[in-house]
Amino acid sequence: MLLAMSVYYSEKNASYGYNFINGEYIPAGKDEYYLRNEQSAKLLGSGTLPKWQHLTPAQIDQLEKNGNRSPNWNDVLVSEQFETSSIHNSQFYGLVRLGKIGAGTLQFHDFSLTEGIYDSCIISCDIGDHCAIHSCLYLSHYIIGHNSILHRIDEMDCTNHNKNGNGIIKQGEDEDVRVWIEPLNEAGGREVLPFYDMICADAYMWTIFRDDSDLMKALFDMTNNTYDLRRGFYGTVGNDCVIKSCRIIKDVAIGSHAYIKGANKLKNLSIKSDENAQTQIGEGVELVNGIIGFGCHIFYGCKAVRFVIGNNSNLKYGSRLIHSILGDNSTVSCCEVLNNLVFPGHEQHHNNSFLIASLIMGQSNMAAGATVGSNHNSRGNDGEIIAGRGFWPGLSSTLKHNSRFASYTLITKGNYPSEINIPLPFSMLIENPQHNRLEVMPAYYWMYNMYALERNSWKYRTRDKRFYKTQHIVSEYLAPDTICEIIAAMKLLEEWTGKAVYRHLGENLPASAEQIAARGRKYLREKPEVVQKLQITGENMERSKRPVQIIKCAEAYAAYQQMLTMYAVKAILTSLENHNATFAGFVQTQNEKAKNGSALKTPLLWLNLGGQLMPESRFNTLKEKIISREFSTWHQVHAEYDAIWALYSDDCAELALEVLKYLYGSVNAQTWVTACDQARTIRAFMEDQVYKTKLKDYTNAFRSITYRNQKERFAVLGKVEDNSFIKTAKEETKEFLDRLAKFC
Repeated sequence: MLLAMSVYYSEKNASYGYNFINGEYIPAGKDEYYLRNEQSAKLLGSGTLPKWQHLTPAQIDQLEKNGNRSPNWNDVLVSEQFETSSIHNSQFYGLVRLGKIGAGTLQFHDFSLTEGIYDSCIISCDIGDHCAIHSCLYLSHYIIGHNSILHRIDEMDCTNHNKNGNGIIKQGEDEDVRVWIEPLNEAGGREVLPFYDMICADAYMWTIFRDDSDLMKALFDMTNNTYDLRRGFYGTVGNDCVIKSCRIIKDVAIGSHAYIKGANKLKNLSIKSDENAQTQIGEGVELVNGIIGFGCHIFYGCKAVRFVIGNNSNLKYGSRLIHSILGDNSTVSCCEVLNNLVFPGHEQHHNNSFLIASLIMGQSNMAAGATVGSNHNSRGNDGEIIAGRGFWPGLSSTLKHNSRFASYTLITKGNYPSEINIPLPFSMLIENPQHNRLEVMPAYYWMYNMYALERNSWKYRTRDKRFYKTQHIVSEYLAPDTICEIIAAMKLLEEWTGKAVYRHLGENLPASAEQIAARGRKYLREKPEVVQKLQITGENMERSKRPVQIIKCAEAYAAYQQMLTMYAVKAILTSLENHNATFAGFVQTQNEKAKNGSALKTPLLWLNLGGQLMPESRFNTLKEKIISREFSTWHQVHAEYDAIWALYSDDCAELALEVLKYLYGSVNAQTWVTACDQARTIRAFMEDQVYKTKLKDYTNAFRSITYRNQKERFAVLGKVEDNSFIKTAKEETKEFLDRLAKFC
């Protein structure tokens, strides 16, 4: 049903431009401008209000001769430096305060305008020094920073209940106007409040730990307490901004050095921008109810509603982002992204892909035709999909809710008909309709695509151009989250192999799960050639009656061992360098920590908190502090993230010691020597595999069929030896070996 709408007529307009705040919301001894004065002092005067003065009769006379009008020139205040010849054909209502206006020009790239106000309607605004405001048909209740350009804007106004995208309600408002974001589940139940300082770590905590009602209440209260609930804040435009050819801008806070051109509608937003991280918004964009991070670029017809976008991220080419939180360093083009929490480093470029009701833990890529969340498989809304870092659904892959994927899962082209649970990291999934089965190859990346694995880690690290790095991000693929997954995966492979061995030998399965796993472990480590001939079946990996075949189980198990060894040696090596210690001293320190109770309580349990990895025990302590109201603002919570991040290297080393114990049974000086020797061999293998996996692109005959001859191909692609990352891999090998030689 359409709501009734009316246009109200009043014969008198003496109050036009005044009474922005109702009297009941103005504190005793204050006027309707008390919040405006606070904002203007901060934005225009470095803490104090600029000096304005009343117009002289001569100035008023000249302004009127220039075609300007005001029902009350006494409320148009100007600075001492005020050039009346720079004000033409404009109207002024309410209290308008103007900064320095001369006869100069402002130029941005090839776009240049004379300073001053031309053909505009200004209602109760403060305007900074040397601004150019041309053809702004309705500019109401805004504070405009110095040296800014506003050109051809149809409507730019602010309400007295302006929230700038924060999920708060102002004095006297009903709860039902509060804006929530609903990530991960279309049906709700995981709602979070957007707020100016939100990063993925905050959103993850709020989205996932719904069973902790005390935590939920504390997060809600902290958001309400952090952001001001008073009515009467004006919209703001920072210094050195350019806003041109826009239709509607309403209740928006725009940081300095922002560039906005051709936007259709911007409403209830905070647009973070400054000289170090400039944000740009382009043609045809419509953004409502959101927070936009520093250094973002949003262009070409994008639509976003109820959203948060992290720093240095991009929306392009008609993408739709709704009820979603998108992490730092991400790019979404063309496609549809609904009800998601996506951690940093996400890439999604294709018009025929979409992502719905998911938690994607970063460094992910959605191929063309990939549809995650497209298929309703119940009478209700879609369920949920959770994927660890490095998630890559390949061309035209269709997934079904509810599903869960370990880190670095590659999904090959196919329609996956059932819900899936993949606990094996670095796996490749294959839907095999010929044999009607799901096939899973654990450790695929390590065995067959080292180039992609190593290069992606390097890529995410080197492409992180954020100036503000509030969200800590781990880009290494061998990190605590994947290491804990590898150990759990190896135990599953031992169990499944053990069952296959018992079946192969025609023996009855023992009742003891450990006895079964022990048999599998023995064969995987001592008789891999036998395991290679067995049919290994995964369990609880697909909601169907058909088998799930584990491909190359023995090889994957050995690859996992190599990955654990490499992680352990690198993490401990970093700790030895940081503390100028020996391995014996490191072990002694860890033993002392265990005795005095300062060691990690559960070193094999870690969380990915928006890209920052932290031990679960440290996160539990953080939660307790939030619940006990030790933090009153989100800035304080972020400072706690920083404090935990400072311990990351030491925590990684503590986990590494547990990994050595898992691999070798005990830890001593000889263990370290053995692990280092193996790491040297493994690093050489890694460098060799980087070269060989890239070489496949050059030796494949079909890669040459579009070239007239080899010289043309070399001119276009170069030679494999010239590949920049292959050179980087060689350098990293030398650096690692040099570091290792100092401590082993």
